[in-house]
Amino acid sequence: MEQRKVHGLTRRLGLAGLLGASAMALTGCTVTPPDNAFFNALRMGWPKGITPEAHDTGNFWVWTWVAAWIIGIIMWVLMFVVIFRDSDKAHARRGNKDEFPRQTGYNVPLELGLTTVPVLIIMALFFFNVQVQDKATALDKDPQVKVDVTAFQWNWKFGYSEIKAGLSPSGKDYEGIDEKAQEAAEKTKYEDGEHGPIHGKSKGDLSYLHYNKIETVGSTEEIPVLVLPSHTAIQFDLASADVVHSFWVPEFLFKRDAFPHPAENRSERLFQIEEIQEEGAFVGRCAEMCGTYHAMMNFEVRVVSPEKFKQYIEFRQKNPQAPNSEALKSIGEDPYATSTKPFVSDRKGSRDGQTVERSDA
Repeated sequence: MEQRKVHGLTRRLGLAGLLGASAMALTGCTVTPPDNAFFNALRMGWPKGITPEAHDTGNFWVWTWVAAWIIGIIMWVLMFVVIFRDSDKAHARRGNKDEFPRQTGYNVPLELGLTTVPVLIIMALFFFNVQVQDKATALDKDPQVKVDVTAFQWNWKFGYSEIKAGLSPSGKDYEGIDEKAQEAAEKTKYEDGEHGPIHGKSKGDLSYLHYNKIETVGSTEEIPVLVLPSHTAIQFDLASADVVHSFWVPEFLFKRDAFPHPAENRSERLFQIEEIQEEGAFVGRCAEMCGTYHAMMNFEVRVVSPEKFKQYIEFRQKNPQAPNSEALKSIGEDPYATSTKPFVSDRKGSRDGQTVERSDA
């Protein structure tokens, strides 16, 4: 009888410890974990992140691993305790070799505990997951810069559709939509006749794409560099000119697919970031298998100070025919992508089965 009480107390303490430790770990999901080797190892190679949204995503990832390790260690301890406690040798030492171990089948409190605890853990994980997801997808950041992103096989086009007065060279809100190009795109809705295959529109409909006065277009020879200001709320408006692509900057810890005809595909084409907290060059990639040269569909996000960004936009406005490399050089930045090595956009070597080297890519 006394032994049964001891086992019952041990079981209850074990379940309480499992629940309590897991809850304590999960409550830290929005708290930055300590910067040491153990917690860094739990990132499993994830970048640190350069946006507030990325930091919360990374924290959730690390604390989920902490909870998983706590649960795993407790379960391993319980498993080995049972194995060694109920082995033949253990029973022989206690003088009850022929006695069966105590059976726990149909133990209602134990089965309720083993059902309830995992459900509570999953509910906690789901709660914090939704919190982080809602922050990453929220459209409430009051963006000071709005960027149009157009993906196409196999490169990118970036344009500035709106820049608020504080970052505009003129000191007034800048509207960057190219109205003539937009009107021409609007006419493509019904090129193949009044009724086409895509909700009554033609196959060549490009009216859903956005065209801007200041654009950077990638090519086989040059990787596109998207220049953005640091410590500024930014909005990205995504679309694809052909197949499904995916806009991914690893340091954002967030990616979003770029669809053709986003409205018809029920796709949310916008996402925002509160700010980019570090200046520098960060690689961007297409994260959706999109065809032959998918692996070479790279771009770079070049984060500069708000003052440099204003100078960059001023140069692009005054020199509309100048390439993006000259605009970057004018503000003291490397004129070409520096973060995409060893991945390059030049496909000539890949066609010949040779390795391509570029000093400026």
